[in-house]
Amino acid sequence: MPAQDRPLIGVFWMALTGLNFVAVTAIVKHIGGDVPAAQGAFLRYLLGLVFLIPMIRPILAAHLSARQIKLFAARGVVHTLAVILWFYAMARIPIADVTAMNYLSPVYVTLGAALLLGERLPPRRLIAVICALIGALIILRPGFREVDAGHIAMLGTAVGFAAGYLIAKQLSGEVSAAVVVGMLSITVTIGLAPFAYAVWVPVTMGDLGWLFLVACFATAGHYSMTLAFAAAPLTVTQPVTFLQLIWAVLLGYFVFDEGVDIWVVLGGTVILASVSFITWREARAKRQATPASFQTKG
Repeated sequence: MPAQDRPLIGVFWMALTGLNFVAVTAIVKHIGGDVPAAQGAFLRYLLGLVFLIPMIRPILAAHLSARQIKLFAARGVVHTLAVILWFYAMARIPIADVTAMNYLSPVYVTLGAALLLGERLPPRRLIAVICALIGALIILRPGFREVDAGHIAMLGTAVGFAAGYLIAKQLSGEVSAAVVVGMLSITVTIGLAPFAYAVWVPVTMGDLGWLFLVACFATAGHYSMTLAFAAAPLTVTQPVTFLQLIWAVLLGYFVFDEGVDIWVVLGGTVILASVSFITWREARAKRQATPASFQTKG
């Protein structure tokens, strides 16, 4: 069976990806305020460097140019800030809110690609972006409830992750995936170090163990997501990410005594539906732009 023609396998791997990322969220939530956000993020990446060992040789063999190093550094900066904001948000707002607002990243990627990279933003896709932003307003409900600093942090997190993705998109055509992932781990660990030092508090072996588990689940999540993308197109796997929100709601309710906020579920559904539509439109545009085998390629 050809690559990207195994929808059930793709759905399985994407569902497993969601479980891995919800596990990451739950562990960070469990640690809570015991470890400052910047320090927790730094220790998570530092402990995760053990997974970098297989990537050392490809990085050295890539012979990165000065321009590529600058782009990797820029990605490290925006990702560093996004990770700190994400850890901060996890300690302040419910898991479901974090998960739902995380869906905004692909929307910001679409906007950034149009504004910064000159990519087209057709009317239907623009409407989907607007709907996604409305979904964010449904979650936040400014004027109807107090907007926590954690919610503001999640807005910044989504922007930071989107900026990092756009930079990675530029680099992905020049170096291997191992180099892109490995350089991110290195630059973010270095970037987090001074922030962690500024707020450093003693940590227990238990906290270190939990943070190492965060690194394990995050690595497993990225790996299973890669397998999902290889098995089926994004139009198949993207809607499956909705399960992540369901699992986050259930986890928050049964484990962390968080109430089920129907507005968060509704807003997350609107955002994910918009992201799925954008994904479908992009896939359709690519198919239309690719000539059939019998057509003359000019």
